[in-house]
Amino acid sequence: MADGRFILAIDQGTTSTRAIVFDRRGQVRAVAQRPLAQHFPGDGLVEHDLEEIWQATVATVREAVAKAGLAAGDLAAIGIANQRETTALWERASGRPVHRAIVWQDRRTAAVCARLREEGAEPPVRAKTGLVLDPYFSATKLAWLLDHVEGARGEAARGALAFGTIDSFLLWRLTGGRVHATDAANASRTLLYDIHRQRWDAELLRLFAVPPTLLPEVVDNAAVLGMTEPALFGAPVPVAGMAGDQQAALIGQGCLRPGMAKATYGTGAFILANTGQHPVGSPSGLLATTAWRLGGEATYALEGAIFVAGAAIKWLRDGLGVVRDAAETAALAATVPDDHRVFLVPAFVGLGAPYWDPGARGLIAGLGFDAGPAHLARAALEAVAYQTADLVGAMAAAGTGALATLRIDGGMAANDWLCQFLADVLGLPVERPRNVETTALGAAMLAGVATGVWPGLAAAAAACWSSELV
Repeated sequence: MADGRFILAIDQGTTSTRAIVFDRRGQVRAVAQRPLAQHFPGDGLVEHDLEEIWQATVATVREAVAKAGLAAGDLAAIGIANQRETTALWERASGRPVHRAIVWQDRRTAAVCARLREEGAEPPVRAKTGLVLDPYFSATKLAWLLDHVEGARGEAARGALAFGTIDSFLLWRLTGGRVHATDAANASRTLLYDIHRQRWDAELLRLFAVPPTLLPEVVDNAAVLGMTEPALFGAPVPVAGMAGDQQAALIGQGCLRPGMAKATYGTGAFILANTGQHPVGSPSGLLATTAWRLGGEATYALEGAIFVAGAAIKWLRDGLGVVRDAAETAALAATVPDDHRVFLVPAFVGLGAPYWDPGARGLIAGLGFDAGPAHLARAALEAVAYQTADLVGAMAAAGTGALATLRIDGGMAANDWLCQFLADVLGLPVERPRNVETTALGAAMLAGVATGVWPGLAAAAAACWSSELV
């Protein structure tokens, strides 16, 4: 058993950075959070400041440890869960970012993806990566940075730059630049990684014009990757688990057997179904992805991505001013009759699975003079459920079989009206975890398994996970 009594998880998301301290039963002992500014330099462009992410990471870790009444020596390990596909490029010598991170939502490379599809590149890319050619993923974002940051291609060719998703950037900074690595789950979201052979692929690198000198080492999701710089938190702490946020939530929800599925409702919404030791392809726009890799053996998932879920509620609040708080939407929706006929297509940054239409834009239909804030609130919530139903149906058609239940998490899972409507639309029991911090918990479980807090993921899930039907 590890000496430390607690595990800290860094949950670096699209709109905030959080640090959460868990005990060995998976109970939250302290939480610290910082909002993350969103930068929109143009239509369809979304960026994050990497230095802001780093400063918030250090600050939240220190705050969470202090709030829990602990010292760094009380921690068995740190685990990292991160917004996936968001692309970072930095100088190896200094660690300085050469540009803001390009966020997963960003659509600036839509034309590049369209050209590659027209040239017939998508079938071989999909066969290797399980993904479609879409600006969502990291490869075209990285190529854009190399082509648009002055001198970047030359610097990359001579090995002076490093690429990574946010997990990799944080690991680099936490270890003082000693470790440049990413986990197998995050690597599988780049369009550069062969999920069958579990390695970077030379043909994909040539297709996207990415020099291999940029790439991090790919490691298991549960492994001691390096020690934090002692000066950061008062003592070195092992970083021992990493996963993209959706894979981390799949673990944190205890979906460890084939056929189990979870849906996470945050800025976007992501449904993952465990498919076991073999990736499942789908003709309907779903993605095969690495769920996790332990001991060199990969477990796979079938995934559907909804680009806009909670972001639509944020738009109602901040863009239109029709609600003051996201929590109001449940009560507002309950005041609208079932036959209200107002529908929202929340394609603000295109449509994800199963449509993959980067050119789509949002639409409100069915407005009458009786329509008001309550109608818009209900339509936005219903849109989340309808998109979920699309994905669940596509998963069943792809061969996962009918789900017995759907486990849900994320900020929108606190909305009782949405949860009930979701269960009604799907015709399925919907389970909500008693501990809603499933993304961070998954990262903590991986770090705990690597450091001996639990003997394996099944034991970690048995110790940490419980739910309620909604």
